[in-house]
Amino acid sequence: MSEKSKKPVLWLNEVDKNDVSIAGGKAAGLGELMNIPDVHVPEGFVITAYAYKLFLDRNDIEKKINEIIEMLDVDDTRALQRASSEIKSLFVNSKMPDDLFDSIIEHYEDLVQREGAAYVAVRSSANLEDMANASFAGEQETYLNVKGNDQVIEKVKECFASLYSTRAIYYRKKENINERASLSVIIQKQIFSDVSGVMFTLDVSNGDRSKIVIESSYGLGEYIVSGQVTPDTFYVDKNTMKIVKSTVVSKSKMLKALEGGGTMEVSVPETLCEEPSLTDDEVIELAMAGKSIENHYNHPMDIEWAKYQGKLYIVQARFETVWSNREPEEPEKKDYENEVILKGLPASPGFITGRAHVILDVSNIDHFKNDEILITRMTAPDWVPVMKKSRAIITDDGGMTCHAAIVSRELGVPCIVGTSSFGKKATETIKTGDLITVDSRNGLVYRGKVGSETENEVSVEIPEIITGTKVMVNMGEPSIAERIAKLPCDGIGLMREEFIWAEIGEHPLSLLKNNRGDYFVDKLSEYMAQVCRAFNPRPVILRFSDFKTDEYSNLKGGSEFEPVEDNPLLGWRGASRYYDERYREAFKLELMAVRKAREEYRARNLWVMVPFTRTVEEMERIIRIMEDNGLYRGKDFKVFLMAEIPSNILLADKFNKYVDGYSIGSNDLTMLLLGSDRNNGKMSSMFDERDLAVKRAIKYLIKIAHKDKKIVSICGQAPSQYDELVDFLVRAGIDDISVNPDAVIHVKKLVASVEARIKLEAALGHVEIDDDWDLP
Repeated sequence: MSEKSKKPVLWLNEVDKNDVSIAGGKAAGLGELMNIPDVHVPEGFVITAYAYKLFLDRNDIEKKINEIIEMLDVDDTRALQRASSEIKSLFVNSKMPDDLFDSIIEHYEDLVQREGAAYVAVRSSANLEDMANASFAGEQETYLNVKGNDQVIEKVKECFASLYSTRAIYYRKKENINERASLSVIIQKQIFSDVSGVMFTLDVSNGDRSKIVIESSYGLGEYIVSGQVTPDTFYVDKNTMKIVKSTVVSKSKMLKALEGGGTMEVSVPETLCEEPSLTDDEVIELAMAGKSIENHYNHPMDIEWAKYQGKLYIVQARFETVWSNREPEEPEKKDYENEVILKGLPASPGFITGRAHVILDVSNIDHFKNDEILITRMTAPDWVPVMKKSRAIITDDGGMTCHAAIVSRELGVPCIVGTSSFGKKATETIKTGDLITVDSRNGLVYRGKVGSETENEVSVEIPEIITGTKVMVNMGEPSIAERIAKLPCDGIGLMREEFIWAEIGEHPLSLLKNNRGDYFVDKLSEYMAQVCRAFNPRPVILRFSDFKTDEYSNLKGGSEFEPVEDNPLLGWRGASRYYDERYREAFKLELMAVRKAREEYRARNLWVMVPFTRTVEEMERIIRIMEDNGLYRGKDFKVFLMAEIPSNILLADKFNKYVDGYSIGSNDLTMLLLGSDRNNGKMSSMFDERDLAVKRAIKYLIKIAHKDKKIVSICGQAPSQYDELVDFLVRAGIDDISVNPDAVIHVKKLVASVEARIKLEAALGHVEIDDDWDLP
């Protein structure tokens, strides 16, 4: 045993990457960073694994821990939680040995005196690095804004106790690991970030290793990671160490750490809102540190940093794991000297140059020419014909799940939304006839022509990918069915009627009034059959119409039949229309079209889905209407419920009686769970399908639906956007994942990778447990 391994406390600069068993992976990594030129790490010390063992021995609690664990059935979730709670109380209620107490406090007071700040961060550092990566990641605790001797000791004990979280106990028991697990604890100067962010030593959009990309915003970095703010972005060329591109956004809010503990959202001072959050010199200083770290590890890096009292600190560095294992895309050569005239949210990727055409009212879409760039306030279903002709789309309003964003992604049309949130309205900044370049991967619009363009076609080179979880596709435009059907998908998880309705162009009640109901049925059934033939025998799940009153009003003749609502998004829509005497006859036209497609066109792979159903009684009424019109649930005809209202989740055991499965509409479900209008660009930072509340709802639905052998799918935008959510969905046991056409191959590969990891974990005795997902 080395002298270092017998010390209960070591300064961070005394450890390096070879001291994982002594100081834990996190502390060893920070110590290693301290040895790299140009890298500044907040000062601190580490309470070693030796100290942890001393704590156990002096308090004689290891025997008690073993007694609790020995007879524990870790597959009993409640028993596992009780055991974890009992063990943690042993740690917290035990006394810190006097000599260890003195050593910790001596180092703490020395740190406070040297750094001139009493507040510290207390961070766990796992010692069994291989297990930490596979089993304990994210389980050990971190405490911020800790001040005073008693608080420091208390938080150290709580970090020790976190080694016995439910997940950690589970894995050690399953793997029959009898050796002492141990934990180290880092005490580090608290950084009250004035500015913070992340840095990648490659361009994460295309894998270009010649660039360093830095994201930066005011306050704590948590708001960048969670998507609460849009950060400034700086691109630095590694060879010249010069800034080659920068995007500075309006920053209205930030998260600040409070010296008394906790955090608070505050407004950014008006004088700073529009200013870069970093100076050019600070960007280069960070880039130099990033380059040094990458050279030291000989690997692309993902780095967290913070600025405090005028000094830049590196607070975390890990290997970049996406592009470092893939071939980079050929970077596009662009003339970034062109003026950036607009910024917005990158809704659908692409890089297109063309002539702009500003249209403020749908009545003027007939003037739009093929391959022009559509500039408007916001689109709606009756805008689809012009959207299909557009070379690109830019809107004043909207978030990542607004109509323009969803439809453009399906059509493969580059799109930027919500420019007004970035200070300028597209409809006021751009004039009809202007030549512009749309870089919708980065949410930028340039004046004039910039560089070359990339094709946005779906790839026809289809790899063979086998997955247990079905990967389906969202679509609604029948004309692209043949092309989309070539993708390696298991069917259509969401076929929208809105595209077809836009082609018909008239309100169904107006058609009935004019004795043209048969025309509606014929057109709708023909389009349905066209799509079903392309995908046969794979299922096509048709969502019944889900227009809102304002969208129906815009159809020809619609204003006669539609009320005016203050909030159509939460108004007369979905199932509530289908049985209403004011609309029931129009819904029957849809049922007649489905029946005609299935019986006359032999589209037996056509299934249906009922959207926005608020109560079980509504679902029962819809089923009866369907049966009255000759559509019966059976072996080759399934009825799904669009699970997008909290009541659909909470009452799934009741809905099960009337449906064959569910398709989670993550867009509306997130909106209704978090109270955030998904069509409001100003609220986009609060709209996140990865929120724990959404994940718990999904997990609960899967659990209840599977009890009655019901299928659970998801067809919202989230799986097309967030890889981590796909990982969650597969592990949660979802049956189908339906994504945008341009995401099918990527998600299929990702699902296969997750399934392979699950098999490997099972072979090693690992089973995923996440306390956050599981409800009592």
